[in-house]
Amino acid sequence: MNRRTYSRRELIGLTALGIVAASALPRRLSAAITAAGPQDLIVRNANVYTVDARLARAEAFAIRGSQFIAVGSNAEIAALASKDAQVFDAQGMTIVPGFIDCHNHPIGETLLYEVVVGNPFDVEFVTIDSIVDKLIAKARQTPPGYWISGFFYDDTKVKDKRPLNIRDLDRVSKDHPVTVRHRGGHTGFYNSKALELAGVTRDTRDPPGGTFDRDANGNLSGRVTDKALAVFDKVGMRPKFSAQEEQQRRRNGAAHISREFVRYGLTSVHHEDGDLASLEEIRDSGELLHRVNFQLNDTDLERMITAGIRSGFGDEWLRIGATREHTVDGSFSERTMSWSAGYPSRPGYKGNVTQTQEALDAWVERVHRARIQINCHANGDVAIDMMLKAVARAQQLFPIKDARPKITHCTLVNDDLLRRIKAAGAVPMPFTSYAYYNADKFHFYGEEFMSRAMAFRSFIDAGIAVAAGSDFYPGPFAPLMGMQGMVTRTGWNGEKWGANQRITVAEALRVQTLNGAHASHEEAIKGSITPGKLADFVVLSADPHTVSPDTIKDIKVVRTVTGGKTVYQA
Repeated sequence: MNRRTYSRRELIGLTALGIVAASALPRRLSAAITAAGPQDLIVRNANVYTVDARLARAEAFAIRGSQFIAVGSNAEIAALASKDAQVFDAQGMTIVPGFIDCHNHPIGETLLYEVVVGNPFDVEFVTIDSIVDKLIAKARQTPPGYWISGFFYDDTKVKDKRPLNIRDLDRVSKDHPVTVRHRGGHTGFYNSKALELAGVTRDTRDPPGGTFDRDANGNLSGRVTDKALAVFDKVGMRPKFSAQEEQQRRRNGAAHISREFVRYGLTSVHHEDGDLASLEEIRDSGELLHRVNFQLNDTDLERMITAGIRSGFGDEWLRIGATREHTVDGSFSERTMSWSAGYPSRPGYKGNVTQTQEALDAWVERVHRARIQINCHANGDVAIDMMLKAVARAQQLFPIKDARPKITHCTLVNDDLLRRIKAAGAVPMPFTSYAYYNADKFHFYGEEFMSRAMAFRSFIDAGIAVAAGSDFYPGPFAPLMGMQGMVTRTGWNGEKWGANQRITVAEALRVQTLNGAHASHEEAIKGSITPGKLADFVVLSADPHTVSPDTIKDIKVVRTVTGGKTVYQA
């Protein structure tokens, strides 16, 4: 971590997103520790899974301030308690470390203010008419020429059993550009007005790394993928807000998503960019309930490099992490990821590679030399190979010990890729909730593919510290849904795919706790219920180790505690 002392005035220029906020974090943390009183919190009569190999199971633990100070039996902890200790009787309930999500797009602002056409948090089927009706209602309140947008659409969660098309969205309006964004984030569906404004016709050629999809007659279907989406960014009109209104929306969104995270037991989340100033504001107001590992986009990354700030800047509440995912290929759920064998349903199509090897090499080398943790979005075997080549090249030119480059998704692997991931000390972060939530999409790939996809078993057997990445909003972020999927490989529809990649409940718990801390170089301070670590834990209504594996997702989060403070209670 960079140890230069920055004044607040110096830091103001570092990033529009507010890296300035981080300058005060270590000082504030020291003050909080100094002010902490001697009173202990004792948790007793619990079924504790510590995720600490030195003491895997316990009955009780003690907390002073924001840290665990002792873990053991009821009798051992009672003997250590101060006379003023508060006692929480868990009455036999199961307690695990706080869950850690290493890849999440925290779009609280979208959830609060935009048209949501699907269920963000669970499996729910909707109709095309219901989507269209919601958009029509929005269009009636919106002046002509302004965008009408819908979010959280999932093409396999539609009762009509067909995807949206241009004709559906033309029903919404002929005077407004209309889009519905797939929750996967790599495809959008557009009406005729939007395509007209963007100058896209049936004769428009696909750009590198993207497509304007067509129907059987060669006409535009309205579906657009990956790099082709950019043409819509500068057409049509969008609402304008004052700077004060914009900040209030961002702040409200940040507080909203924090409440949602802890409701599901998440105490640490790696944010795929966002707004640091809003996070600092809700921290000051006491509304930041989870710990943030903040990952910056390319623009702010350049300011960070120029200022000499490295990954790790900040404290345990709000810390600068790796880069935002640097996209190398397309989407797993939307069937645009890179696949060397090609898609059986689309002869000749091998997915979208969105970066050349030369450009990727240059980006990785620049970030690596700045001692900032690399993070690349690489779903398919082609993209993963490209990333590992770039990382190996950068390490040869400028060796850094224990760099832990992060491979976001890392969906499709083989024996050679596993060997190279292990050699690089890389941290793969496969989808967690997908095995349950997206099983209805796996037939597009087939069993042979799925036996090597989201390969938690292969990673663990290879000695790789695989971590959890829900990729919300593309997938639900519920950790218990993710755990069930990793353990059973069975979807909501009863289909089982890639059963060879199943792992145990204990392994899945480690993936979502201690391995998540490892992904951000924070395993010394969190990820397990261990004396000296931060007191982040979750109380569950049942033990995921003993219930039927097909019901793990139904276990209720009774209480979420971050730093010894209850931040959610059912």
